[in-house]
Amino acid sequence: MKKTILSTLGLCLAATAVMAQNPIIRDQFTADPTARVFNGKVYLYPSHDIMPPVGQRQDWFCMEDYHVFSSENLTDWTDHGMIVTQNKVPWVRPNSYSMWAPDCVYRNGKYYFYFPSTPNGAMRGFGVGVAVADSPEGPFVPEAEPIKGINGIDPCVLLASDGNAYIFWGAGRCAKLKPNMKELADDTPTEKVKWGEREFEMKGVNCLKDLPNRQAEGPFAFEANGWYYLTYPYVREKTEVLAYAMSKNPMGPYEYKGLIMAEQPNGCWTNHHSIVNYKGQWYLFYHTNFFSPRDDKRRSACIEKLAFNADGTIREIKQTMRGVGINKATEKIEVDRYSTASADVTTAPVDTSRAFSGDCATLPVKGSWLKYADVDFSTVTDAYLIVNAKAGGNTEFCIREKSAKGKVIARVTMNVITQMGTFRRDQSGQWLTQAVALEYVPKGVTDLVVTCEGDADVSVNWIQFKNRQNYFQSVAATTAASQPDANGFIRRWMLLEPIDYNVRSNTILTDSYLDENLKKQYFKGQFDDKRMPRDGEKVSATGIVLAGGPRDTRMQTGPAQTKEVKQALRWHAIESESYNVKVFRFAEINGCQPYNSLFWGVTVIDSPEDMADVRLAVGSNGASIWWLNGERVLTLDGDRRMVEDDCTSQRLTLKKGRNILRFALVNGPGLSDFCVRFLDEKGNPVTNYKVTTASK
Repeated sequence: MKKTILSTLGLCLAATAVMAQNPIIRDQFTADPTARVFNGKVYLYPSHDIMPPVGQRQDWFCMEDYHVFSSENLTDWTDHGMIVTQNKVPWVRPNSYSMWAPDCVYRNGKYYFYFPSTPNGAMRGFGVGVAVADSPEGPFVPEAEPIKGINGIDPCVLLASDGNAYIFWGAGRCAKLKPNMKELADDTPTEKVKWGEREFEMKGVNCLKDLPNRQAEGPFAFEANGWYYLTYPYVREKTEVLAYAMSKNPMGPYEYKGLIMAEQPNGCWTNHHSIVNYKGQWYLFYHTNFFSPRDDKRRSACIEKLAFNADGTIREIKQTMRGVGINKATEKIEVDRYSTASADVTTAPVDTSRAFSGDCATLPVKGSWLKYADVDFSTVTDAYLIVNAKAGGNTEFCIREKSAKGKVIARVTMNVITQMGTFRRDQSGQWLTQAVALEYVPKGVTDLVVTCEGDADVSVNWIQFKNRQNYFQSVAATTAASQPDANGFIRRWMLLEPIDYNVRSNTILTDSYLDENLKKQYFKGQFDDKRMPRDGEKVSATGIVLAGGPRDTRMQTGPAQTKEVKQALRWHAIESESYNVKVFRFAEINGCQPYNSLFWGVTVIDSPEDMADVRLAVGSNGASIWWLNGERVLTLDGDRRMVEDDCTSQRLTLKKGRNILRFALVNGPGLSDFCVRFLDEKGNPVTNYKVTTASK
């Protein structure tokens, strides 16, 4: 997450997690979203739900400040930080936590931010205040007093084509604003209103009079197609719907036309919204309680496309999980927020204890599918796929293009018996992450389809296409020999794709354990010093995986049961870009599993002369054994971290000419890398030799 400082206020400016799915803001609750277009961007002014502090009602709405967000593509949202907070507004009662739905408009070269809250001296009731700024991001300076004559919530300001500004609030009341945008017009009408047995005067006109308006609130007015639209939430049965009415006059009378959005399917009591045209497309911004399914007082902003009929009426919108916007394939794609799916696909929270953990989608049987629309592959160069999933048994799923029978982009095999050797288990012990090679790369913007193609259910959380970085350079057999770097670290290696090797904990990797297990033959020629393997050469290897079904082996008390599996692996000649050779990245970019793996590597040290009394110095993340010219010279055992010169060997002699340096590195749940060099008697790095991966 990138961060910078907004120097004017000393606030944090942060790019939120990139998401084209609903909800659009993933690191905080954002209710009552008012969207406005300023300077070619969409600015979002929501209210900010928080968990109630001690002393506040725990089952009610709680808001203490406002943030503003912006986007140019409705996918990448930037949080510009807090713009108004309750205890820095002169007229707001301190710690009242009642900063409900706001609005913002631009006029007279200024940005006017309208917001409701509880006034000083009042235990109930609301006023509406104004804060003014020179920029849509702020800083906003609140006026000392609220707007006189407004007693209510949820302000909205309409800049009408007749040249006037109209403010709507509460249950559809409306009045004209003065040109200063801070006061009601002098000719604002007043009417007597009854509330139960009480009768009192209210400013403005009631635009929802005689319309369906039970518990109506949150009016949002806009102008389009030669009409004025007054849209608002009201309780049709038990929870709110979004409805609308139309008029040729901004202050009505309005004619009721119907629903924009029906009740929320999960029973969320409220909905609150805004409607905006951006780059020729109309959008509805609204909220739901997706991130707090058992608490509908903590809500999150969502977006859907909106369209009109020929007569100007609005087509009813159904909520989608996919939302709007285009995902870059190289971003994390939460496919559980799919566009469409087979009828048997279900969604559920990944972790009910964490508000922003999101959902997963379960494909229960062979033939189940889901489609995720609008993924842009223009950012993909040389990539592999990362998937986060779990399965109920041995199964397979595919990522396809456009349809359930479309071209296969990647094929993922999930074997729950060997899953610790195929996937990385996360902290929950359930979700597993795997790197997968691609069979095909689409062009441009396309739809992705996940299909269950095995005999057990599979649940998918997210996928991501990851471009290979320059961790390594490929080295052809004819490439001239290299030298150690200025600090003596050896970067050229022949590496074998990792062998599955499951251990329940790195703590069992003692010297005796390594001596017993790494001297076994896992592939033919693993200790052959007569020839170097060739780049691309294939090897049939025997891996060691867990047997007995899926379980968290970290909880076992007895010895783990294992079984052997056959693997087809390849050798790769590489030159590391860094002094520490990141073999876990080597595994990922070759579509292999970087965890619970045995890495095997070899290189040639071509010495110009006999070099006596040198020492091999190694650091490795994971336990490792090192051989020089067939002799075991160094062992790093236990649960280690990669530290320069973590262990050094006894005095050695590099003989003149060809010396074979070989290693085996095993790691359980961690990420593996190593660094290695030779030191002279004084501890200085030895650099006057050549390094090659060429055969004799």
